[in-house]
Amino acid sequence: MTRRRRVYEGKAKVLFEGPEPGTLVQYFKDDATAFNGEKKATVTGKGVLNNRISEHLMTKLAEIGIQNHFIRRLNMREQLIKEVEIIPVEVIIRNIAAGSICKRLGIAEGTPLPRPIIEYCFKSDELNDPLVSEEHITAFGWANPLELDDIMSQSLRVNDFLLGLFAGIGIRLVDFKLEFGRFYEGDEMQIILADEISPDNCRLWDAATNKKLDKDRFRRDLGGVEDAYQEVARRLGIIPEGGPGDLQGTTAIQ
Repeated sequence: MTRRRRVYEGKAKVLFEGPEPGTLVQYFKDDATAFNGEKKATVTGKGVLNNRISEHLMTKLAEIGIQNHFIRRLNMREQLIKEVEIIPVEVIIRNIAAGSICKRLGIAEGTPLPRPIIEYCFKSDELNDPLVSEEHITAFGWANPLELDDIMSQSLRVNDFLLGLFAGIGIRLVDFKLEFGRFYEGDEMQIILADEISPDNCRLWDAATNKKLDKDRFRRDLGGVEDAYQEVARRLGIIPEGGPGDLQGTTAIQ
């Protein structure tokens, strides 16, 4: 890792220069943060689990035509990804009321929403990722109307697929966050899915008990964070009962 040029470091991942033009190496850290970095800790093995879970889900999404930045997993903590121009907007897809929407709108946690709701936040740690409207996004040039339509369409497709996938393993997909980027190939540009999909940015509840299997266990001091992430990975079939060994990865869709 030290021999590569560091491109960017966030709360949970580091991006390094890739081995060939147009690629990056995404490294998953064990750092856990909440409340915009005010709460911090280290969760041993979290980076390994998130690497494997995100690899699995990105590969499955590529198989149904959702293009994303994942190329292949390199090792337990790193994956090779396409370099994209990140759009500075986080897309939140909500199926069940939880987290900030409950506080903002006075809705009881666990209330099923009448349909999936999409919200947008401006990516800014300094401003605590404020909620923004489509009008803000297009007015300030973060994305144009056609790009925003594409982002919404892809987000709903991802939601439909993940709802079914998680329901099949006894997990309720409460809400999750996505990021998108512009991928340039010659004169062509397309909006593709980026970042990660893992228990760090998804709310996942056991379908029978509503036990939280995501980062809320860290946010709310519930304990058992690594066990919850391992449970998600086990149900997805990507680690054995014994724990997160460095198993052979799924085949990446180019």
